[in-house]
Amino acid sequence: MPNNNSPKADFSDVQSGSSSTAPQASPAGGRSYTVKKGDSLSKIAKREYGDAQQWHRIYEANRDSISNPDLIQPGQVLQLPSA
Repeated sequence: MPNNNSPKADFSDVQSGSSSTAPQASPAGGRSYTVKKGDSLSKIAKREYGDAQQWHRIYEANRDSISNPDLIQPGQVLQLPSA
């Protein structure tokens, strides 16, 4: 006969959530990108849009978090507007 007096697990403080390595959708319909060492806005634009001159699109979409387009930092999360 099983002992029914054992304490039950308490999950009342557990919060739901999720994580993913998939690109995150941005409110503007684009996605997010985490800056890596050696990245520049023009390198990101070349990789994402096929044209390094499109760096200004990324800058404009992130003006609130980029004070100088030449000084982005590894780990910084940027929103990439849709192509």
